[in-house]
Amino acid sequence: MIRNFLLGASALALLSVGSARPAIAQAPARITDPAILFGARDDVSQISLSPSGTQVAFVAPGPGPSTVLYVSAIDSDAAPKIALSADGTPSRIKECHWVSDTRLFCDLYLIGLSSGELLEANRIVAVNADGTDVKMLSREQRPDDAYAELRGGDVIDSLPGEENAVLMNREYVPSEAAGTHMVDTREGLGVDRLDTLSLSTRSVEPPRKDAAFYISDGHGRVRIMGTRKQAGESGYDKAGITYYYRPKDSNGWKSFGADGFTPVAVDPDLNLAYGFKTKDGRRALYTVSLDEAKTETLVLARPDVDIDGLIRIGRRDRVVGASYVTDKRQAVYFDKDLQALAASLSKALPGLPLIAFLDSSLDESKLLLWAGSDKDPGRYYLFDRKARQLHELMLERADLEGVRLADQKPVSFKAADGTIIPAYLTLPPGSSGRNLPAIVLPHGGPAERDEWGFDWLSQYFAARGYAVLQPEFRGSTGYGDAYFVHNGFQSWKTAIGDVDDAGRWLVAQGIAAPDKLAIFGWSYGGYAALQANVLDPNLFKAAVAVAPVTDLAQLAEERRGWSDYLITEDFIGSGPQVREGSPAQNADRILAPVLLFHGDLDINVGVRESKLMDEKLKAAGKQVELVVYPGLDHQLEDSAVRADMLRKADAFLRSALKIQ
Repeated sequence: MIRNFLLGASALALLSVGSARPAIAQAPARITDPAILFGARDDVSQISLSPSGTQVAFVAPGPGPSTVLYVSAIDSDAAPKIALSADGTPSRIKECHWVSDTRLFCDLYLIGLSSGELLEANRIVAVNADGTDVKMLSREQRPDDAYAELRGGDVIDSLPGEENAVLMNREYVPSEAAGTHMVDTREGLGVDRLDTLSLSTRSVEPPRKDAAFYISDGHGRVRIMGTRKQAGESGYDKAGITYYYRPKDSNGWKSFGADGFTPVAVDPDLNLAYGFKTKDGRRALYTVSLDEAKTETLVLARPDVDIDGLIRIGRRDRVVGASYVTDKRQAVYFDKDLQALAASLSKALPGLPLIAFLDSSLDESKLLLWAGSDKDPGRYYLFDRKARQLHELMLERADLEGVRLADQKPVSFKAADGTIIPAYLTLPPGSSGRNLPAIVLPHGGPAERDEWGFDWLSQYFAARGYAVLQPEFRGSTGYGDAYFVHNGFQSWKTAIGDVDDAGRWLVAQGIAAPDKLAIFGWSYGGYAALQANVLDPNLFKAAVAVAPVTDLAQLAEERRGWSDYLITEDFIGSGPQVREGSPAQNADRILAPVLLFHGDLDINVGVRESKLMDEKLKAAGKQVELVVYPGLDHQLEDSAVRADMLRKADAFLRSALKIQ
């Protein structure tokens, strides 16, 4: 029961090769407007290293909402060259990786309109490093296909050593040519080996209707498969994935069993899978042998937080460690050489405690890494292991170089029921930290969390004189099953209660002036910003919500025609809590003035949610303003638009809080 729209070779029309000099290669003019400085998209959103370690390819913002793929030789002073661009209407380049030293593949995110409904899709394309020979790797739409497939697949193995070839998940759609006996009954997700130049294709795994994903071992062999469960004949998916593995010396599939293990990577040399499983109520990292014994071994667990990340490196995505977050993200390396290197880098970069290995050359002699902190958005480096030399390549936000940024401090406070709630506090640089205008900034999700590090929203508001508190309310991930409760929608009274308690803590500590306390949120955070005022109408004096959920029943209804409808409905729940937990259905309780922002091509949370909230608040005689940005989706991926949003939000807050 999946809706689709036609998106075949025409997707290439969204791409172009340009010749303009990238802004990242130019000496930036000094910008003094904080909204422009902090509203700008990152100069680098994704980066990868060529197999030889001599070139980098990185995705960066272009004019307006567009995205651009640049390729740059590391040992050259020449400006990076544009290999590909997407116009951002909204189609954008999500990420690109090297197939060889001369060719890359890119994952494109696209939005289209069918029968008045917004639909999202992805497509995989290949392109030469000089911008030539762009080709579609996703399966082409045929005129007689039974339906159009939105999922364009993904590359699961870049096949090191096989020049310009990849293993790729591809979706197949049955087809019957009218007036002929030509029938193709293949349907579902399979795996193909593709030559990215000639497009010659060989089936590696035949398509299966119930297949959700496949995992390769990095050597061209598919070892793990996940399948979906369906609710009868409805076509709707049920929650949960069934996992299968392929033994080392067999082509058959064997079940992992129902032990709660979620495989995510394969080590072919040790013949095991890495994956996650709950231990004592928290996520832990395990390995399971890919044989009949299915020997399970605990690799890493914490008594306080979840293990939530797997660290992989190299052209074969070799597993080298895992990570978790306490006050800050921490890494544990299983590879002794990388463990020693990480320790050395921490000493060499003392002001940049957050270090991540991103990519490597084919022989792993050259490593691409990122380092950053709360007051440094991040820097990209190349480390030559043979020469033991570290070279800075580029900055994540060049315009912020030399700008004084605020410290982000891990803190905690007690919720009304005595539960300790972690949070991050950002104070204006040089302030006393007392009697300030203040903002509670709940994160999105709700199944997400904040982390210590640079945050453009909190830094902007700190630069404008506000104290900012980001609470890890219950329903956040990373703290175990009990802390997650049911989730931030079904357990909204707990989650939103924690958000309100964050505001009360700011006042009790003397950080916030009681009459100058506001709340700002995006997505679920926008929902929290509104619902916090339903739960306690007198606490916050102003609320700003970007792309907010405002009606839980409507949020579920938006997915009715999609295969995940039952999963979404189950996540949101049913009963009186749906109406009670919907700010649009309780607009009469909100006393604070409200400012809403939304993109009109938002698929995550439809713009109708903000329009409904605007309508309900006006009908209740409340103060509200809605700003709709045309042609943009949930993330508002346009630097000028983000700057406009920040200016409008700041002006609104200053007026509502009576800040001079």
